[in-house]
Amino acid sequence: MKLLTSFSDIIIPCIIFGVVFYGILKKIKVYECFCKGAREGLGTVVDILPTLIGLMMGVGILRGSGFFDILGMVLEPVTARLHIPTELIPLLGVKMFSSSAATGLVLDIFKTHGPDSYVGMATSLMMSCTETIFYTMSVYFLAAKVTKTRYTLKGALLATLVGTVISIFLAFQMAGL
Repeated sequence: MKLLTSFSDIIIPCIIFGVVFYGILKKIKVYECFCKGAREGLGTVVDILPTLIGLMMGVGILRGSGFFDILGMVLEPVTARLHIPTELIPLLGVKMFSSSAATGLVLDIFKTHGPDSYVGMATSLMMSCTETIFYTMSVYFLAAKVTKTRYTLKGALLATLVGTVISIFLAFQMAGL
């Protein structure tokens, strides 16, 4: 295990030095290429910044207003029958927009129920089986200037639904319910 830990500590510096060494061997001006790439990356950040701010504000407003909590209460009769913890409803809603905000909800769930509880296991599994759909689509499609998304949203929502169902099923099985 110590060997694996040591390997993981040196892998990124080795990759960086390998790229620089390869560039030098190919007689490429490595630093100039790095600066050019950093300049282009900064332009991309400036382009997507309004979208990111809008997404973060939207999530903050929905979470702060209690919308996700109300949604959880409204859906409680259905979720109780399906053995879905109501705490997962706000988490799922937030996760589709922001993984960072969802992590805050995960910590709240862990404090309340514990990470080894049914709710905690379902939360952990769901966080790893779902994606930040709207964040990913807005940032990457904007950066790549994709205008025709075709079936991306439908496919991403379906994948999130399947990931959520599988997460709940696995947590249910692990908890022995």
